[in-house]
Amino acid sequence: MKNLSLALILPLLLAACATVPITGRTQLSLIPASTMLALSNQEYGSFLQQNKLSNNRNEQERVKRVGTKLQAAVERYFRSHGLAAQLRNYSWEFNLVEDETPNAWCMPGGKIVIYTGILPYTKTDAGLAVVMAHEIAHAVAGHGNERMSQSLLTQMGGMALQSALGSHPEKTRSLWMAAYGIGSQLAYVLPYSRLQEYEADKLGLVFMAMAGYQPSEAIGFWTRMMAKSGSSHPPEFLSTHPSDTARIRQIEAFIPEALTYYRNQKLTTHPLQGGEKW
Repeated sequence: MKNLSLALILPLLLAACATVPITGRTQLSLIPASTMLALSNQEYGSFLQQNKLSNNRNEQERVKRVGTKLQAAVERYFRSHGLAAQLRNYSWEFNLVEDETPNAWCMPGGKIVIYTGILPYTKTDAGLAVVMAHEIAHAVAGHGNERMSQSLLTQMGGMALQSALGSHPEKTRSLWMAAYGIGSQLAYVLPYSRLQEYEADKLGLVFMAMAGYQPSEAIGFWTRMMAKSGSSHPPEFLSTHPSDTARIRQIEAFIPEALTYYRNQKLTTHPLQGGEKW
């Protein structure tokens, strides 16, 4: 029976292999991009209906200002690498919700939410750009699809997303929300893998630098988050984004490369070409 199960699952895994458009890393991707975008639009709309948008006009404008600059940088980056088709059906949105939880996330299609609780850690436009660029990087690198695919395979026997939604809607939606770090007290929340985190850190630095933000601001932000993580109630953001001194060293090591994008504010060389391992 074990061999039979392996024989049934192995073709599925081989057929579902995809390549991260940024690093060339092979990843599991069971869900078509069109399905991810459709579900993203649905769940994003539901989230906004169920959560209060911030009435702080200045901070709302800050989120939209920083988000718009990052959107332009991401689109320019993808065009420069012949990957514009990957973003063709994106419909970017940037919203600030009233919630004391220090958190932020980006669904497929550029659907971004910032929680007011993370603003004391970001402090400035550049600090906010660190968070938003990092979350955008997770989305465009397909990390959510990868995490959702792994959950469907391990917890639902490789069931197709639409079938899972039909037969186990609540569990499937919980898996979806957990895949993007949305909400708290989710039974299925797991940290992004270290490799996914490094991909998002490095690519996020490139995006923010191309948008005109000093990449070294990332050190201050993650240091502040790491200091909070030592308290009895670490930020929700760190439940899916583990922060430690080794991670900060990795960011510091990449900043000189990111600075070339900041100085030029245009694409020069691809920093993550060839499936680099970290």
